[in-house]
Amino acid sequence: MDPILHLSLPVIDLDECKRFYVEQLGCDLAREREGFIDVWFYGLQLTLQHHPEQVLAPADRGVRHFGVTLGADELRELLARLDETGVEWVSRVHTDHAGTALEQTKAKIADPSGNVIELKTYAVPDAAFTMPR
Repeated sequence: MDPILHLSLPVIDLDECKRFYVEQLGCDLAREREGFIDVWFYGLQLTLQHHPEQVLAPADRGVRHFGVTLGADELRELLARLDETGVEWVSRVHTDHAGTALEQTKAKIADPSGNVIELKTYAVPDAAFTMPR
């Protein structure tokens, strides 16, 4: 069996988060049980658990986030769709290291419970795997 990466996040409202991940982000819905749901987030099994007491306050978000790297066209289409749906932008789309092999275009959004998601693309996809020598 190929490994499956899994992440579990606390959420305030399961129905609201289900709509966000399935309808806005385009994730496939997987298991639904009392107190949690699973969605497939670009190959990641993402479990959303109803634990509102564990959701971070907006001021406590800091750098904690998860995300996905997409092709440039796919990212552009996703960001345009999200912009039309009134998503909460944590960091609007911008490009770092423009004109270099490390160029990356990215944005951060928040789900309805404030969990931060980074969406990005690399001009040179192999740059994501560059290891220091």
